[in-house]
Amino acid sequence: MACRYHCGVSPPPEVSLAQRKRQLVANELTEAALQLLALRGFDAVTVDEIVATAGVSKRTFFRYFASKEDVVVQFLAGMGTGMHAELARRPAGEPPSVALRHAVWAAMSACADHSERALRVVRLILRTPALRARFLEHQAQWRDDLAAELAGRAGLDAETDLYPRLAAGMALAAFDTVLQRWSGSEGAEDPAALTDRAFAVIAPALDAV
Repeated sequence: MACRYHCGVSPPPEVSLAQRKRQLVANELTEAALQLLALRGFDAVTVDEIVATAGVSKRTFFRYFASKEDVVVQFLAGMGTGMHAELARRPAGEPPSVALRHAVWAAMSACADHSERALRVVRLILRTPALRARFLEHQAQWRDDLAAELAGRAGLDAETDLYPRLAAGMALAAFDTVLQRWSGSEGAEDPAALTDRAFAVIAPALDAV
């Protein structure tokens, strides 16, 4: 059952050396932030403390992030790009539920592949109101991007037809539900199986286009 959808997810594109270096610095800043937040809580940690722990300058910090919230949210922010890219790669004739399941799994697999780190980030986001609000802002943009892609695939108008935004919203609701369930189980529940179960519930509505 777990391989019903996600086994065909396209491999990620190759990244340049500069991109890898940039990601390494971002990862170091994120790790420094997570270590401090785990010890002292989100509100008590300052940017100065994060950069001191990471061993970089404040200028370097603001080259990568606009605020300390972004340090944490950035780990999940790229998931929206991954979802959209995976949906765009899916075969044109594929049922929407299958295509969207692949798209959501592209994001969830990033968590599954870095489970310990991802769990810390997800727990911080879901339990900290400021971070949760920022995460929802990102999801609003993801919904727009997915809706536009779905409209193009179905030959619909993303502005006037209800289906694209409703379908994108359902897919993101499934993603959010799986993310919360997975983090709530401390990673004990299989995210692939959870994603399959979530899409089994919403597939009839997604495919009624």
